[in-house]
This record gives sequence, C-alpha cells and structure tokens, in this order.
Amino acid sequence: MNNILIKYLDYLEFQKNYSKYTINNYEEDIKEFLAYLTRENLDFKDVEYDDIRFYLMYLKEQKKDINSTIDRKLSSLRSFYKFLANEKIIKSNVFSLVNGPKKQKKLPRYFEYNELEELFNIPNTITPLGQRDLLLLEMLYATGTRVGELVNIKVADINQSNRTILILGKGNKERYVNYGAYCEEALDNYLEDGYHRLNSKNSPYLFLNNNGGQLTERGVRYILDQIIEKSTLNKKISPHMIRHSFATHLLNEGCDLTTVQKLLGHESIKATQIYTHVTSDRLKEVYYNTFPRAKSSTEKKNTN
Repeated sequence: MNNILIKYLDYLEFQKNYSKYTINNYEEDIKEFLAYLTRENLDFKDVEYDDIRFYLMYLKEQKKDINSTIDRKLSSLRSFYKFLANEKIIKSNVFSLVNGPKKQKKLPRYFEYNELEELFNIPNTITPLGQRDLLLLEMLYATGTRVGELVNIKVADINQSNRTILILGKGNKERYVNYGAYCEEALDNYLEDGYHRLNSKNSPYLFLNNNGGQLTERGVRYILDQIIEKSTLNKKISPHMIRHSFATHLLNEGCDLTTVQKLLGHESIKATQIYTHVTSDRLKEVYYNTFPRAKSSTEKKNTN
C-alpha cells in the first residue's frame, strides 16, 4: 500500500501541481482512513458504501470533526479512490456515490484598512528581515496572491518598470498581477539592501529566510503570527486573510466582480462571489448610517 500512496502523492505533485501543504493534507487524510480500515479489519480494495457511511459517523461522533473537516477528508479520499480506479487497482470509485455533510457557509474573514495600517508599521525596516517582512505584508495585500504563489516569486518575475509580477498559479497557469506605490517602495528598499544581505546562497527567489534559502509557506505563517502578536489587534492572521482583505476592499471601492476574479486567479466566478456577501453587509451598514431617511426619528434618538 505504501508504494501506491507514494505514487499517488507524486501524481499530485508532478501532474496536478498541488502545493506541498495541500499534498500533506491529502496524505494525512488518507493515512487516517487506512488506519481506520486496519482497525476494522477491512481491505482498502473492498470498501463498500456502508463502510464509508460508518467511517463518516466515526469522524462525526468519535473524532468530533466539524462538517467542513469531514467534507475535506471525504474529498481527499474521493480523489484518491478515483486515482486507484484509473490505475485499475480497484474496479470502481465507491466514494463517488457518497455525499458529504452540508457545510456551513462561512464568510471570509478580513482586516479593515486601518488594521492593516497598524500591521504595516510593525516591521523594523532598518534590518534585512524587517525589510523582507514589510514587503511580504505589502505584496500579499497589493496583489492578493496565495501564499504558495508568493514564496515562489523570483526576482526575474518582477517587471519594476510597469509594476507587474508574473505569477505561477494553480495548475501551472500564469497570470500577471499589479502592485502599487507602497509595495514599490518596500520592494525597492528590500532589493537595494536587505535582499543582498540575506542572499548568501545566490537564490533566485524574492523572499528569503535568515539562512539565505527560499522562504517556505510555513515560514510566512510564522512571520505573520509574530507580527500580529506585536500588534494591538485581537485577531488571528493568515496569508489568506490578507488575500480576503484585498478582494473585499476592491469590491467595497467599486471594483467589478469579474476583475477581482481575474486578479485573484479564480477559474470560476463562483469562487469570487462569496465576497459579494461581505460587501453587501458593508453597503447595508453604510446605507443605514449615512442615508438621511434610512432610520426613523426614534432610531436616531436611540443612537445619539
């Protein structure tokens, strides 16, 4: 079984071009299921519909997994068993018959602009790492890139004359993103000073760690955690949260959904439409707070 799993993980990496973070999640989900089968004396080739339903009950009732986690694990196993079927290791993908639990629709969490301003002021730009950290924040926000895309940016991918960056996205699809004046200033400062001081290994990558190697996705998350701890904000932080902020702020300022879709690198407009719920709530709040006849005279008195 180990050889089959290794072959599948190679398939995800080299043919599907999934990130290491995603591949690790798939591997953990599959190994958890295989361990369950071993405890139940079941063979992975002979899994039936009822076996899967019992497994989902196990995740819900004993593991106490939430619906979104169960759905992710089911998705991992559905993909794995599709691979097994294509490789003729099993006759058919029984997981294709199973629907996951209903997921609660979660609105994306994002930062208000004044909160981002506080974060931008935290890195100490006298130091190489501080210059890098400020650029990391500015570029995540200015471009809306995914963290996996960000760490793979090479200096040669940046066109400083027209402020664009060539991004290699999901499925090896390329797109150009723009960056503005604040990001440009942080980039120039880093490339002129901190980048050379960090780049002891002549790396082509833009974001480097303190050993001169390429910064990892985990490294970015660690840096963001350190920044948020130094702030007054009572929020958790992630690279995707800054991406959400990028999209939400664009829509709040009147950018159309199709443009945001292209900037984010979404294949489908459906993936981008979740942000309309956020901006609709924001528009409603602005309307009731600013339109003269939105509130009754009683409501106005109560808010004064």
